[in-house]
Amino acid sequence: MAKTCNNLQRSLNWCQGTPELPGIKRRIYYLAKSEIVKWPTLPVDENGRPTSAVYQGNFTLAADASWKHIDVLPDKCQVTSEAQGEVPSQTQLNKLTAVHPAVGPEASAAAAYINNTDNVFLVEDMRGKFRVIGSDKWNTKATVAQDLGQGATGTTSTTINAEASDVVPVPFYEGEIITETDTINPASEQTQTPGE
Repeated sequence: MAKTCNNLQRSLNWCQGTPELPGIKRRIYYLAKSEIVKWPTLPVDENGRPTSAVYQGNFTLAADASWKHIDVLPDKCQVTSEAQGEVPSQTQLNKLTAVHPAVGPEASAAAAYINNTDNVFLVEDMRGKFRVIGSDKWNTKATVAQDLGQGATGTTSTTINAEASDVVPVPFYEGEIITETDTINPASEQTQTPGE
């Protein structure tokens, strides 16, 4: 039996005057993919086409694993997404630039394990929605650079650049985020309105 090829396209509205606040908040989260036992899923139709950019379910972590945080300078951070490849195999290349102000021993040590580990990153946009850089299908490439500043007026920084291929631009995640100190979006507070 032939597959149905229903059109998934929908109108995309925007009310004039609605604020779209740029940037991300001052704390991002990251975790080695080896610590993730099960990924949430992006809904797809019978042809495998994504029908939403919002993950369903939670990240299930290995025993004793938790998301680690990095405090960043929001004014120097950016998240972007661009198409890559050719039809019918185009994907999105999602990119994160995150700038941490310190260059001490802890920030320097972080470079070694971020540079050489396949990680997933969570960032919170200015509307309080978490976005995911990293997927279960392709590796995440992350590189760390440090700048100790120039003279008396320079600034120091540890800059993390991460790139990850995905099927949609920087997917949304509304599930639990188990950190070292608490749980963000605990199950009792999760809403059942994907795509909102």
